[in-house]
Amino acid sequence: MDNTNYEETRRKFLTKLGLSIGAVAVGSEKISATVLNSRQEFPLTTEQQRLMDQYELWMDAFIPAVQRQRANNEDLIAKAKIMELSEQAEIWRPQLEKFMEDETFARYYMTVTERLTKEVY
Repeated sequence: MDNTNYEETRRKFLTKLGLSIGAVAVGSEKISATVLNSRQEFPLTTEQQRLMDQYELWMDAFIPAVQRQRANNEDLIAKAKIMELSEQAEIWRPQLEKFMEDETFARYYMTVTERLTKEVY
């Protein structure tokens, strides 16, 4: 895959994963920037917490891969890792979308995702 297609695919994935889901939550006025404080403010169910634990571990792998790829656009290992992680995230995406209907979860998710946004963009 050439760099143009790779970057477009990566942007689309990030948009689908976080920004579009966040936009739905913001669009439905479930959250606002002022509520994105401490994660402890948002109690989750055991199932929701399990997904968020998985998501945070995923971010721990995804962020360095993106940073590595940005530092060296020709880094094939970083590109492969990003693609692998993108495929991994697609597996739990339906569950994430379901949980986003819960206001508390949506707030927690946006708080956690703020780290991804800050470190990748």
